Amino acid sequence: MLDQDALTPGHSVIRKELETVTIRFAGDSGDGMQVTGTQFTNTAAILGNDINTFPDFPAEIRAPAGTLPGVSGFQLSFSQHEIRTPGDIVNVLVAMNPAALQVNLKDVEQGGILILNSDSFTANDLKKANYDYNPLETDELNSYRLIKIPLTSLTLKAVEESGLSRRQADKCKNMYALGVVSWLFERPLDHTLSWIEAKFSKHPEVIQANQSALQAGYNYAITMELFTDHYKVKPAQLPPGRYRQITGNQALAWGCVAAAVQANRPLLYSGYPITPASDILHELAKYQNFGIKTFQAEDEIAAICATIGAAFGGTLGLTGTSGPGLALKGEGLGLAVMTELPMVVIDVQRAGPSTGMPTKTEQADLFIARFGRHGECPLPVLAPQSPGDCFYVALEAFRIALKYMTPVVILSDGYIANGAEPWIIPDIENLPSMEPQFRTEPDGFTPYIRDPETLARNWAIPGTPGLEHRLGGIEKDSFTGDVSYDPHNHQKMTDTRAAKITGIAKDIPQLEVLGKTEGEVLVVGWGGTYGAITSAVESLQREGKSVSSIHLRYLYPFQDNLGSMLKNFNKVLVPELNLGQLCFLLRSEFLVDAIPFTKVQGKPFLIADIRNRILELL
Repeated sequence: MLDQDALTPGHSVIRKELETVTIRFAGDSGDGMQVTGTQFTNTAAILGNDINTFPDFPAEIRAPAGTLPGVSGFQLSFSQHEIRTPGDIVNVLVAMNPAALQVNLKDVEQGGILILNSDSFTANDLKKANYDYNPLETDELNSYRLIKIPLTSLTLKAVEESGLSRRQADKCKNMYALGVVSWLFERPLDHTLSWIEAKFSKHPEVIQANQSALQAGYNYAITMELFTDHYKVKPAQLPPGRYRQITGNQALAWGCVAAAVQANRPLLYSGYPITPASDILHELAKYQNFGIKTFQAEDEIAAICATIGAAFGGTLGLTGTSGPGLALKGEGLGLAVMTELPMVVIDVQRAGPSTGMPTKTEQADLFIARFGRHGECPLPVLAPQSPGDCFYVALEAFRIALKYMTPVVILSDGYIANGAEPWIIPDIENLPSMEPQFRTEPDGFTPYIRDPETLARNWAIPGTPGLEHRLGGIEKDSFTGDVSYDPHNHQKMTDTRAAKITGIAKDIPQLEVLGKTEGEVLVVGWGGTYGAITSAVESLQREGKSVSSIHLRYLYPFQDNLGSMLKNFNKVLVPELNLGQLCFLLRSEFLVDAIPFTKVQGKPFLIADIRNRILELL
């Protein structure tokens, strides 16, 4: 849809209406690309677009400025219809230096828009970005719509009245770039201007500088006739409700707060800072008024031991970590299984092994979550499928933990944790009630009296008169709770703990299939692959292809109808960001010839990746 729009005398542009746009802001980690992307995203959300984001942080904390390892990026897709990924192909790249161009150009569509800070294409910066020539002076970029803007010098001029030093003023160039892009896509500046005022309320000179840069960039796009086209993306038609933008880590934190409220119990989060899980600790620290206490432990082992102590004392125990930390928590988790205490462990997975790539996403902790403990040590494992779903998975994890007296592991990942999407705020009245029933009657009490249906042992708060007891890591008598080395008792207790966990399958919803319940290809996913899988499958279904998908939120125990679903299709494809861990489990448990589709590059699947693989199988 095209129309003419005269914005200034002598300056007419063609307004194009687009369904979906994908933008990537890229520059040094100090260039404020995450802030720029977030502010554009917030404005798009306020205007009613559906959004999906993917912040991409450099793996090195202090990579030299202008080098390839130091490039930070923020990709967002906004649309007039529902979207589930931040986009496969970049339509607009804003690159603040040559390194950002070098790293990201391969992802930009032919004919896409490149907005480059021409001031940064100096001999020194080109060398640091591994260029032995200046791409602005060759025909390399001829297939793109190239917009060269001297962002640095224009920003310095725009903010000179603020009185900031040159170094401080240079940091405002991200706002200048945001102003340019805001004009290009008809985004108003009001929200960002208000955000700047609130963010820097104690520094009026910083407020003036950033607001001036933002407005100057917007005006520059108009007056310099940078663009022949002007773009509009209408609001999306989403289900009715009250929405807000939310990241996966925020949603996990809020889900845990909601669990504490619904259980009417205080919650202790014990954690050691680790990327990309640290934001959960930061977020939970804000909610002391809901009975939330946070404890930054000296290491991962101390964190899980404090969590066990909290659960023993009748508090909701919660800890969070990433892959290396989950390994350190293994012995503590074994103790929690042996003592049968209700607690939740969040693992925000990242690329490994060892330190790996701390800011990059992966799904390679499924095996350690399922099996990474000494002895026969089963526990439930859950995985959210999107940022908003993290809220409900956190609630479900605590429901299971309290009802079955067991630790529960949540496997999130860096893609979900840092990504954002519109989230419909739930009705509090519809959240599950999960207030635990503590043992208070001393007559006939022992720690291992069990519920006949769930096999959960009773939970008594230490200090309750007549209910004095001890728990520990040495095997206990199945009735008295005393230390026992009897071989038959150990068999009974091991079998009972295992049966308790497998029995949870009766208490979780049946799997739903996207598409027909039988056919040629079934795609099975878990975690953050949901958006790419669902988008690919839906596009092929519209073309009449025989393909369906299911997405697992329960990784142990599996839902009861999973086995029958797998056998209703000729081929089962399992995309995951590891070397085939879920595929291995499906093959071994259900004896199906599942086909792995793996990727370990620190980046999520593209829709095209999965779509093309399905077509190969078809």
